[in-house]
Amino acid sequence: MDLAVVALSFAAIFVVELPDKTFIAALVLSTRYRGLYVWIGVGLAFLVQTLIAVTVGRAVTFLPDTAVKVVAALIFLAGAILLIREAPKADADEAETEAAFEEKAKPGKTGLAAIGASFLVLFAAEWGDLSQLLTISLVSKYDEPVSVFLGAWAALLAVSGLAVIAGRFLLQRIKLSLVYYLGASICLVLEAVTLYELTR
Repeated sequence: MDLAVVALSFAAIFVVELPDKTFIAALVLSTRYRGLYVWIGVGLAFLVQTLIAVTVGRAVTFLPDTAVKVVAALIFLAGAILLIREAPKADADEAETEAAFEEKAKPGKTGLAAIGASFLVLFAAEWGDLSQLLTISLVSKYDEPVSVFLGAWAALLAVSGLAVIAGRFLLQRIKLSLVYYLGASICLVLEAVTLYELTR
C-alpha cells in the first residue's frame, strides 16, 4: 500500500465529489431518514461502486503503458472540461437536483429500510460518475488498486458524512461553482503530470 497514492486518491475524489449530486442526495436523504442510516446505505453503495471501478482500472493496467497513460490523461482532461462547463450553472441547478432526490426519498422508513433506500438511490445515481472515471484512471495510472480503493472510498464516505452532518450549513456558505473550479484544477494537474510522464 502506498500512502501517497491513498492521499492523492482521497484529495482528487473528495474535491470532485463535493459539488456532485452525491452530496445533494445524501443531504436530502438525511432530511427524510436518520443520518446514520443514510450514511451506512450510501457508504455501502459507494463500496460496491468503488470496487467495480478499481476492478476495471486494474484490468486496464494490462494494456500497454503508453495507452494507459494516454487514456488516463484524456479522462483527467474530460473531467476538467466537464467541471468547468458545469460550474457557472452549478449554484442555480442545486435546487432542481434537491427536488429530484426529494421525489425519490419516501419518508417514514427506519432501520434496514432506510439503509436500503439510501443504498438504492445512490447506487442508481452514481453510474458513470466522474469520481468512478477518476478512480479507474488513478488505478490504471499508479497500478495501486488497494491504495486507490482506500483513498477513493474514504473520500466518498467523507463527502457523504459531511452532507449528512453539515450539508445545509456548507451549501449556505460555499458556492458550488467554486468547488467545481477547484475540482477542475486538480484534474488538470493530474493530466499535466500524466502527460509529463508520457514525454519522459
